[in-house]
This record gives sequence, structure tokens and C-alpha cells, in this order.
Amino acid sequence: MLSKYGIICEVIAEGSFTKVAEKYGYAQSSISAAVKSLEEELSTTLINRRRHNISWTEDGRIYEPYITAIYSAEQALARKNREMLGLEGQTIRIGTFTSVSRDTLPPLMQEFRALYPGVSFELQQGVYNEIRSWLETGRVDLGFIAEPAAENMNIDFLYEDHMLAVLPPDHPLAEKETISLEDLAPEPLILLDEGGYSHVLTAFEKHGLTPRIAYQVADDYSIISMVRSRLGVSLLFHTVIRGFDSELAVKPLTEPIHRRVCLACRDESTLPYASVRFRKFIMASIAKTINER
Repeated sequence: MLSKYGIICEVIAEGSFTKVAEKYGYAQSSISAAVKSLEEELSTTLINRRRHNISWTEDGRIYEPYITAIYSAEQALARKNREMLGLEGQTIRIGTFTSVSRDTLPPLMQEFRALYPGVSFELQQGVYNEIRSWLETGRVDLGFIAEPAAENMNIDFLYEDHMLAVLPPDHPLAEKETISLEDLAPEPLILLDEGGYSHVLTAFEKHGLTPRIAYQVADDYSIISMVRSRLGVSLLFHTVIRGFDSELAVKPLTEPIHRRVCLACRDESTLPYASVRFRKFIMASIAKTINER
């Protein structure tokens, strides 16, 4: 609905009371009344009402910058209101890694889009240092990241993940109930490249062990295929392995390796409103999402 400031600006732009009435579905008398009301409020005549040459009067030109500023502000306010109510046309840009994009994000995105159908998502998948860099440069607004890789960043803790030993089903170690890092150290290890920080290497180092790294691979599912092809053994997070258990020997570790998964963001004061809303939605919904997966 146009205010009287908007109506007079549109009348000048269209050069016609009739065109504005038709464009916005008003009676022509309502358009004339709105203009007259503003003129009465300002105690002057603002526009020349010539049939084919509607224009600002001398006083109108003086008031024009103020009237158009109010109309522009009203339009901006209306756009922001539409954005806040429906997030229409907004894109949420997220940096993520495999287990999150496989298990955690899909139900969250589905539920959020049920609330805000006009929103869309743009996912960038990478390793921790890439996600951190994307956040710092503004390529993404939100990023799922492991806590050690998020030093000095604005983060919220989401959940804890743990690693399991992954072996070919006929591997000699597959007979054991639990597997130690010492058991794995001499084996050809397919190392998950997490980017910048490695939970696996940190764990080996903590226990005074040096693994025999045969391959270093960033994609979890490539590692699963390589283990299945008997190229080596690996350590992967349980959220990635779920569903592949029957094809591999998956064993718990005697020295647990945990990952604290966090949600990081740029300065919230500069975040697009849709990303702010989705961040709050994640924090309110994450416990339910983790319990249901």
C-alpha cells in the first residue's frame, strides 16, 4: 500500500493520476485526495496539474528530496519486512565437510525450507582450513568446522563425533573386538586429509606413535572404496561409515578419538538476515537432529 509520499512520487514519475490509480488498483479520487492531503500538511501546492505535463511546482522542487527520501525509506522498510517474514529470494551460503553434508544438514535444510520456502542454499564442501578461509573472505556466511581448526573464531558447539578403525573384512585385525593405535601403526594407513588439523595424526603423536601413511585422501567415500579394495586401513568418523558397516570391518578404538563439531560464522552484525535465522534455527534444532539420525 502506497503512502501519500509514495503516491506523489509515482504521480510525478508516471505523469498521470490515472496511470498511478490503474497501476496500484486505487480509485483516481483516492490518488488526488492523497496528494491534496500532503499539500495541506505542508501548506503549499506541490505539483502542477496540467493534463499532459504534471510536474513539481517551485515549492515542490524544494520539498522533492525530502519526499523522495521518505518514499525510498518506506520501500526499503517494506523490502526488509518481506525479507524478515519470508526470506524470499535469500541464499544461505555454507561451508561444510562430508559427514555434515551427508547426515546433519539435509534434515535441517528441509525443515527450514518448510518454514521459509523462498530461501535457497549454496554449499561449499572442503576441509577445515578451506572452510576457515571461506569464512574469513566472505565466500560463505556459516561454516561447519572442527573446534581445533576454529581458533579465535565466533563458534557454537554442535555435537561430538568419534572415529572408528576401518579395515577390509578379511584383515587379520578384523578378528579383534577393539583395535589400538599401536595395532594400526605398522599398517598401510589411508589418512583422511582434514585440512590444517588432523585428529588422526594428533592421536598417534599423543601416544608416541608414528603411522605408516600410504595415502592421504580428502574424500571419505574414496577412502571407503580404497579400504574395500584392500589398499590399506583407515580411521573415519562414525557418521561417515554408517551404512557401509556390512561391507567393511569397523572396530572401536582402545584410545578414543573425538571431534567436536562447531558452527562458525562471520561477525553476526554483518551476516545476511537469512543466515542469522538459519544459524539460530540450527542451534535450536541440532539436538533433535542428532538424536534422530
